[in-house]
Amino acid sequence: MVCNQCPASCGADREKHSGACGVKGVRIAKYYLHPFEEPPVSFKNGSGCIFFCGCTLKCVFCQNYSLSRNTRGKDITVKELADIFKRLEDTGAENINLVNPTHYLHAIAEAVSLYRPNIPVVYNTHGYEKLESLRIADGFVDIYLPDLKFIDPLLAKRYTARGDYADYALPALRFMAEKKCEVSADGKMLSGCIIRHLMLPQAVYDTLNVIKFVSGLPESVYFSLMSQYTPFGDAEKFKELRRGITKREYSSAVSAVRAYGLKNVFLQDFESAQSAYIPDWDF
Repeated sequence: MVCNQCPASCGADREKHSGACGVKGVRIAKYYLHPFEEPPVSFKNGSGCIFFCGCTLKCVFCQNYSLSRNTRGKDITVKELADIFKRLEDTGAENINLVNPTHYLHAIAEAVSLYRPNIPVVYNTHGYEKLESLRIADGFVDIYLPDLKFIDPLLAKRYTARGDYADYALPALRFMAEKKCEVSADGKMLSGCIIRHLMLPQAVYDTLNVIKFVSGLPESVYFSLMSQYTPFGDAEKFKELRRGITKREYSSAVSAVRAYGLKNVFLQDFESAQSAYIPDWDF
Protein backbone atom coordinates (compact mmCIF):
# COMPACT_ATOMS: atom_id res chain seq x y z
CA MET A 1 0.00 0.00 0.00
CA VAL A 2 1.41 3.39 -0.98
CA CYS A 3 2.04 5.83 1.85
CA ASN A 4 0.30 9.20 1.83
CA GLN A 5 -0.18 9.49 5.58
CA CYS A 6 1.65 12.82 6.00
CA PRO A 7 1.47 16.00 3.88
CA ALA A 8 4.55 14.97 1.89
CA SER A 9 2.27 12.40 0.18
CA CYS A 10 5.31 10.66 -1.32
CA GLY A 11 3.38 7.57 -2.42
CA ALA A 12 6.17 5.19 -1.41
CA ASP A 13 5.47 1.50 -0.91
CA ARG A 14 6.81 1.44 2.65
CA GLU A 15 6.83 -2.34 2.77
CA LYS A 16 9.59 -2.26 0.14
CA HIS A 17 11.11 1.22 0.10
CA SER A 18 11.73 4.18 2.38
CA GLY A 19 9.40 7.13 2.05
CA ALA A 20 10.03 10.88 2.42
CA CYS A 21 10.33 10.13 6.14
CA GLY A 22 13.42 8.00 5.48
CA VAL A 23 12.01 4.71 6.77
CA LYS A 24 10.13 1.64 5.66
CA GLY A 25 8.10 -0.75 7.78
CA VAL A 26 7.88 0.06 11.50
CA ARG A 27 11.06 1.17 13.25
CA ILE A 28 11.46 2.45 16.80
CA ALA A 29 14.42 3.86 18.72
CA LYS A 30 13.28 3.27 22.29
CA TYR A 31 10.34 2.74 24.61
CA TYR A 32 10.32 3.41 28.34
CA LEU A 33 8.69 5.41 31.16
CA HIS A 34 9.69 8.99 30.43
CA PRO A 35 9.63 11.45 33.36
CA PHE A 36 10.16 14.72 31.47
CA GLU A 37 6.86 15.35 29.70
CA GLU A 38 4.47 18.02 31.01
CA PRO A 39 3.37 17.21 34.61
CA PRO A 40 -0.17 15.97 33.77
CA VAL A 41 1.32 13.63 31.13
CA SER A 42 4.30 12.15 32.96
CA PHE A 43 2.30 12.45 36.19
CA LYS A 44 3.53 10.02 38.89
CA ASN A 45 5.02 7.00 37.11
CA GLY A 46 6.13 8.50 33.82
CA SER A 47 4.69 8.55 30.31
CA GLY A 48 5.00 5.32 28.33
CA CYS A 49 6.88 6.80 25.40
CA ILE A 50 7.51 4.95 22.16
CA PHE A 51 9.99 6.86 19.99
CA PHE A 52 9.43 6.18 16.29
CA CYS A 53 12.25 6.59 13.76
CA GLY A 54 12.32 8.78 10.69
CA CYS A 55 10.69 12.13 10.03
CA THR A 56 9.40 14.08 7.06
CA LEU A 57 10.25 17.52 8.46
CA LYS A 58 14.01 17.01 8.88
CA CYS A 59 14.47 20.00 11.18
CA VAL A 60 18.12 21.04 11.15
CA PHE A 61 18.08 21.57 14.94
CA CYS A 62 16.30 18.30 15.82
CA GLN A 63 17.09 17.24 19.38
CA ASN A 64 16.27 13.64 18.45
CA TYR A 65 18.46 13.85 15.36
CA SER A 66 19.95 10.35 15.61
CA LEU A 67 16.54 8.73 15.33
CA SER A 68 14.70 11.22 13.13
CA ARG A 69 17.35 10.58 10.48
CA ASN A 70 17.02 6.84 11.11
CA THR A 71 20.61 6.20 12.19
CA ARG A 72 19.49 4.41 15.37
CA GLY A 73 16.61 2.01 15.81
CA LYS A 74 15.08 -1.43 15.60
CA ASP A 75 12.57 -2.85 13.11
CA ILE A 76 9.46 -4.36 14.71
CA THR A 77 6.18 -5.86 13.58
CA VAL A 78 2.72 -4.48 14.23
CA LYS A 79 2.14 -7.36 16.67
CA GLU A 80 5.31 -6.42 18.55
CA LEU A 81 4.10 -2.81 18.70
CA ALA A 82 0.83 -3.98 20.27
CA ASP A 83 2.85 -6.05 22.76
CA ILE A 84 4.84 -2.92 23.67
CA PHE A 85 1.59 -1.10 24.46
CA LYS A 86 0.68 -3.82 26.95
CA ARG A 87 4.20 -4.06 28.37
CA LEU A 88 4.30 -0.33 29.11
CA GLU A 89 0.84 -0.46 30.62
CA ASP A 90 1.80 -3.41 32.83
CA THR A 91 4.89 -1.56 34.10
CA GLY A 92 2.76 1.33 35.33
CA ALA A 93 2.86 3.83 32.47
CA GLU A 94 0.43 6.70 32.93
CA ASN A 95 -0.32 6.62 29.20
CA ILE A 96 0.93 5.31 25.86
CA ASN A 97 2.84 8.19 24.28
CA LEU A 98 3.34 7.83 20.53
CA VAL A 99 6.30 10.09 19.75
CA ASN A 100 6.52 11.14 16.09
CA PRO A 101 3.71 8.80 14.96
CA THR A 102 2.49 10.51 11.79
CA HIS A 103 4.14 8.31 9.16
CA TYR A 104 3.21 5.15 11.12
CA LEU A 105 -0.48 5.97 11.56
CA HIS A 106 -1.86 2.93 9.74
CA ALA A 107 0.46 0.54 11.57
CA ILE A 108 -0.42 2.12 14.92
CA ALA A 109 -4.14 1.86 14.18
CA GLU A 110 -3.66 -1.82 13.36
CA ALA A 111 -1.69 -2.35 16.58
CA VAL A 112 -4.47 -0.66 18.58
CA SER A 113 -6.94 -3.07 16.98
CA LEU A 114 -4.84 -5.93 18.40
CA TYR A 115 -4.49 -4.39 21.85
CA ARG A 116 -6.43 -1.32 22.93
CA PRO A 117 -4.62 0.24 25.93
CA ASN A 118 -6.64 0.77 29.10
CA ILE A 119 -4.78 4.01 29.72
CA PRO A 120 -4.85 7.24 27.67
CA VAL A 121 -3.15 7.28 24.28
CA VAL A 122 -1.05 10.37 23.49
CA TYR A 123 -0.40 11.54 19.93
CA ASN A 124 2.93 13.38 20.25
CA THR A 125 3.44 15.06 16.89
CA HIS A 126 5.48 17.75 15.14
CA GLY A 127 2.19 19.22 13.93
CA TYR A 128 2.76 18.62 10.22
CA GLU A 129 -0.43 16.64 9.69
CA LYS A 130 -3.21 15.97 7.22
CA LEU A 131 -6.72 16.43 8.57
CA GLU A 132 -7.80 13.12 7.02
CA SER A 133 -5.04 11.34 8.90
CA LEU A 134 -5.98 13.05 12.17
CA ARG A 135 -9.56 11.86 11.74
CA ILE A 136 -8.22 8.30 11.71
CA ALA A 137 -6.04 8.97 14.76
CA ASP A 138 -8.99 10.54 16.56
CA GLY A 139 -10.58 7.10 16.76
CA PHE A 140 -8.03 5.95 19.35
CA VAL A 141 -6.23 9.09 20.60
CA ASP A 142 -7.16 10.65 23.95
CA ILE A 143 -4.51 13.37 24.27
CA TYR A 144 -2.97 15.45 21.50
CA LEU A 145 0.54 16.73 22.23
CA PRO A 146 1.54 18.69 19.10
CA ASP A 147 4.40 21.06 18.47
CA LEU A 148 3.77 24.34 16.76
CA LYS A 149 7.23 25.01 15.43
CA PHE A 150 6.76 28.04 13.20
CA ILE A 151 4.15 30.26 11.65
CA ASP A 152 6.58 32.23 9.48
CA PRO A 153 7.13 30.20 6.27
CA LEU A 154 10.62 31.70 5.93
CA LEU A 155 11.69 29.91 9.11
CA ALA A 156 10.13 26.66 7.91
CA LYS A 157 11.98 26.94 4.60
CA ARG A 158 15.27 27.74 6.28
CA TYR A 159 15.17 25.09 9.00
CA THR A 160 13.11 22.20 7.58
CA ALA A 161 12.42 20.32 4.37
CA ARG A 162 8.82 21.60 4.41
CA GLY A 163 8.27 25.26 3.67
CA ASP A 164 4.51 24.66 3.77
CA TYR A 165 4.68 23.61 7.45
CA ALA A 166 2.21 26.20 8.75
CA ASP A 167 -0.25 25.57 5.91
CA TYR A 168 -0.84 22.13 7.41
CA ALA A 169 0.05 22.69 11.05
CA LEU A 170 -2.39 25.51 11.78
CA PRO A 171 -5.53 23.64 10.56
CA ALA A 172 -4.22 20.49 12.25
CA LEU A 173 -3.84 22.24 15.60
CA ARG A 174 -7.31 23.75 15.33
CA PHE A 175 -8.60 20.19 14.89
CA MET A 176 -6.61 18.83 17.84
CA ALA A 177 -7.63 21.75 20.05
CA GLU A 178 -11.24 20.57 19.87
CA LYS A 179 -10.43 17.44 21.89
CA LYS A 180 -12.44 17.62 25.11
CA CYS A 181 -10.21 18.30 28.10
CA GLU A 182 -10.53 16.02 31.12
CA VAL A 183 -8.14 16.04 34.07
CA SER A 184 -8.49 13.78 37.13
CA ALA A 185 -8.97 15.24 40.59
CA ASP A 186 -5.30 14.60 41.39
CA GLY A 187 -4.02 16.26 38.21
CA LYS A 188 -3.55 13.54 35.59
CA MET A 189 -4.63 14.43 32.05
CA LEU A 190 -7.09 11.89 30.69
CA SER A 191 -7.97 13.71 27.47
CA GLY A 192 -7.34 17.05 25.84
CA CYS A 193 -4.68 18.99 23.96
CA ILE A 194 -1.32 20.48 24.99
CA ILE A 195 0.41 22.62 22.38
CA ARG A 196 4.18 22.89 22.66
CA HIS A 197 6.43 25.56 21.24
CA LEU A 198 10.23 25.35 21.31
CA MET A 199 11.72 28.85 21.25
CA LEU A 200 14.54 29.36 18.77
CA PRO A 201 17.31 31.96 18.90
CA GLN A 202 16.51 35.19 17.05
CA ALA A 203 12.95 34.04 16.36
CA VAL A 204 11.04 35.64 19.24
CA TYR A 205 8.85 37.50 16.74
CA ASP A 206 7.50 34.16 15.54
CA THR A 207 7.09 32.87 19.09
CA LEU A 208 4.79 35.87 19.64
CA ASN A 209 2.84 34.86 16.52
CA VAL A 210 2.48 31.34 17.94
CA ILE A 211 1.22 32.66 21.28
CA LYS A 212 -1.29 34.89 19.50
CA PHE A 213 -2.55 31.92 17.49
CA VAL A 214 -2.94 29.75 20.59
CA SER A 215 -4.87 32.54 22.33
CA GLY A 216 -7.59 32.14 19.69
CA LEU A 217 -8.12 28.43 20.44
CA PRO A 218 -10.50 27.02 23.09
CA GLU A 219 -9.49 28.02 26.63
CA SER A 220 -9.28 24.35 27.61
CA VAL A 221 -6.12 23.99 25.49
CA TYR A 222 -2.85 23.91 27.43
CA PHE A 223 0.22 25.75 26.16
CA SER A 224 3.77 24.64 26.92
CA LEU A 225 6.49 27.22 26.27
CA MET A 226 9.84 25.45 26.04
CA SER A 227 13.16 27.21 26.54
CA GLN A 228 15.30 24.06 26.33
CA TYR A 229 16.75 24.72 22.87
CA THR A 230 20.27 23.29 22.68
CA PRO A 231 22.29 23.16 19.42
CA PHE A 232 21.93 19.68 17.88
CA GLY A 233 21.90 18.08 14.46
CA ASP A 234 23.01 20.47 11.72
CA ALA A 235 22.58 23.58 13.86
CA GLU A 236 26.27 24.38 13.66
CA LYS A 237 25.74 25.25 9.97
CA PHE A 238 23.48 28.14 11.00
CA LYS A 239 25.22 30.91 12.91
CA GLU A 240 22.06 32.04 14.69
CA LEU A 241 21.38 28.52 16.01
CA ARG A 242 24.74 28.04 17.69
CA ARG A 243 23.59 29.56 20.96
CA GLY A 244 20.76 28.99 23.39
CA ILE A 245 17.83 31.27 24.23
CA THR A 246 18.72 34.49 26.05
CA LYS A 247 16.94 35.67 29.18
CA ARG A 248 15.67 38.67 27.24
CA GLU A 249 14.13 36.44 24.56
CA TYR A 250 12.54 34.22 27.18
CA SER A 251 11.16 37.20 29.14
CA SER A 252 9.57 38.61 25.97
CA ALA A 253 7.74 35.34 25.37
CA VAL A 254 6.55 35.05 28.98
CA SER A 255 5.25 38.61 28.83
CA ALA A 256 3.29 37.76 25.67
CA VAL A 257 1.75 34.69 27.33
CA ARG A 258 0.44 36.97 30.07
CA ALA A 259 -0.63 39.74 27.69
CA TYR A 260 -2.71 37.37 25.59
CA GLY A 261 -4.34 35.93 28.70
CA LEU A 262 -3.53 32.24 28.18
CA LYS A 263 -5.11 30.28 31.03
CA ASN A 264 -3.43 26.86 31.14
CA VAL A 265 0.30 27.34 30.70
CA PHE A 266 3.50 25.44 31.41
CA LEU A 267 6.60 27.64 31.49
CA GLN A 268 9.78 25.63 31.27
CA ASP A 269 12.57 26.76 33.58
CA PHE A 270 15.05 28.96 31.77
CA GLU A 271 17.83 26.62 32.94
CA SER A 272 16.25 23.69 31.05
CA ALA A 273 18.57 24.04 28.05
CA GLN A 274 20.57 20.90 28.70
CA SER A 275 20.95 17.46 27.16
CA ALA A 276 19.67 15.70 30.31
CA TYR A 277 16.14 15.97 28.90
CA ILE A 278 17.07 13.96 25.80
CA PRO A 279 16.96 10.15 26.13
CA ASP A 280 19.83 7.82 25.34
CA TRP A 281 18.99 5.81 22.25
CA ASP A 282 19.97 2.31 23.29
CA PHE A 283 18.70 0.06 20.50
